[in-house]
Amino acid sequence: MTLRFLRFIDLPENKGKGGFDHAHIHHAHNRLYVAHTCNDAVDVIDLATDQYLFSIPNLAGVAGALVSDTHDLVFTSNRAENTLGVFAANDSPTVTKIGVGVKPNGLSYDPVRNRVLSAHVGDPDVPSSYTVSLVDVAAQKRIADIPVAGRTRWTVFDPQTDAHYVNIADPAQIAVIDAKHPTQVARTFAIPVAGPHGLDLDAENRRLFCACDGGQLVCVDIHTGAITQTSTLSGVPDVIFFDAALRHLHVAIGEPGLIEVFDTTTMTCVQRVQTELGAHTFALDMQRHKVYVFLPQSHRAAVYEDRAMNLH
Repeated sequence: MTLRFLRFIDLPENKGKGGFDHAHIHHAHNRLYVAHTCNDAVDVIDLATDQYLFSIPNLAGVAGALVSDTHDLVFTSNRAENTLGVFAANDSPTVTKIGVGVKPNGLSYDPVRNRVLSAHVGDPDVPSSYTVSLVDVAAQKRIADIPVAGRTRWTVFDPQTDAHYVNIADPAQIAVIDAKHPTQVARTFAIPVAGPHGLDLDAENRRLFCACDGGQLVCVDIHTGAITQTSTLSGVPDVIFFDAALRHLHVAIGEPGLIEVFDTTTMTCVQRVQTELGAHTFALDMQRHKVYVFLPQSHRAAVYEDRAMNLH
């Protein structure tokens, strides 16, 4: 057994249809920030006690939360108002909002330049709305808009190649944005499976993990774009997170509601954990090796510990 259930954390009741979306952890402050999309809010959890603390409201259609430990900041993609939210990781945050593209979703952060890439869902009825934006956080302004080939999903930043990697649903590809020259797509990696969705980075082995709607987990060489390995998933994935210390990749599948755990040495599934129908998102505490799965029907978080931590 790898994931062992510990407890539930009650979160605010849903005010509308839907539930949660992307989440991220501020390790220095022991806090988890999760987009409670149907409440237009970000819920904050204390990781030391596994208790709900408070919510940050007025984030219309919030789709994602991303944390910078380096700068003690939290960023949110507010899909219903086309803004990037920026606020300090403290008890009384004041949110600054910066206009970005149409329906922001995925976020990645360049800590050296203090810039956020906002990747957009776009609108097929709005010409040229499939874009990503670069935001200068210190200047509080958007400094670049870059057209991409289609609807974006998640995105990650790699310091070694100094680039942002953005999943594009259709055509199935990963777009590469050079952080030094963020004026256009530097290159693309073709993905041979429909609907690239969840994305994470294996920095040591120089590869990207790309979970696709077509039910495949694809390993991509970050330098060449070559597909090095594929594994079968149990359904349509969404959020993925890689625990480098344990060499475990966790994949959320909303229907029927699973977390699948892959050993990234062999790329084989070592465990499937039943969660809740519609539970497509979670957060990974890489210091404590705990997984927080967000349950939209019961508006709570299920907390698991990765027991493999005792085997390494």
